[in-house]
Amino acid sequence: MDPMTASLEMTASLEVRGLAYAYPDGHQALFGVDLTVGRGERVALLGPNGAGKTTLVLHLNGILAGGVGSVSVAGLPVAKANLAEIRRRVGIVFQDPDDQLFMPTVREDVAFGPASSGLRGAELEARVASALTQVGMAEYAERPPHHLSFGQRRRVAVATVLAMEPEILVLDEPSSNLDPASRRELADVLRSLDVTVLMVTHDLPYALELCPRAVVLSEGVIAADGLTRELLADDDLMRAHRLELPFGFNPRAVA
Repeated sequence: MDPMTASLEMTASLEVRGLAYAYPDGHQALFGVDLTVGRGERVALLGPNGAGKTTLVLHLNGILAGGVGSVSVAGLPVAKANLAEIRRRVGIVFQDPDDQLFMPTVREDVAFGPASSGLRGAELEARVASALTQVGMAEYAERPPHHLSFGQRRRVAVATVLAMEPEILVLDEPSSNLDPASRRELADVLRSLDVTVLMVTHDLPYALELCPRAVVLSEGVIAADGLTRELLADDDLMRAHRLELPFGFNPRAVA
């Protein structure tokens, strides 16, 4: 093992080893995935529809289980006995923020997770204030979520996860349906966070902007793992795995 790989594994937020999974109907979604993500890394998970990305993500906090192989988060195995702690450590931000926001006010939505874990009083309020400040939404704490713009709701959804102080932040298509200003605001938030980020996206320029490293998942296996810029500039790789850059976009030309 080379020194760089050894260093990454010693500080890993996420380790996936030999993960294979078939759904009850017999469809094999993963065929033996190996993936290590170091603490503090921002990694884009790329691949065509049906590649197994969602199946992989749902194994990270135990929503799916029963396959072959192993998953651990900060050294803690994803297993039934550890699920409460694993689900605190792995926060998933869904594509539609309305799937996560259901309380009367923004503050109550952000407080829901830590309050359910037993946090109360001043400590709870401090946790909520910190999470909202991190996403630039502190002034909206008493607003009903449905009065916010879509981009603001997405940032509040991120805050609901940050309030749990996760080890890993998993984002499902974070830039989808955002206008250019909201897209930029979310990018600024994500760059500022001191957490490990795994970003599932078809938005390849956004992946390049935010994630120095990318992993291509295709037909249930890791097809490529490397610097995002280099993977996106590999025409043969992109074509083979049905990944498309916007017309005229040159990843090598992006500073």
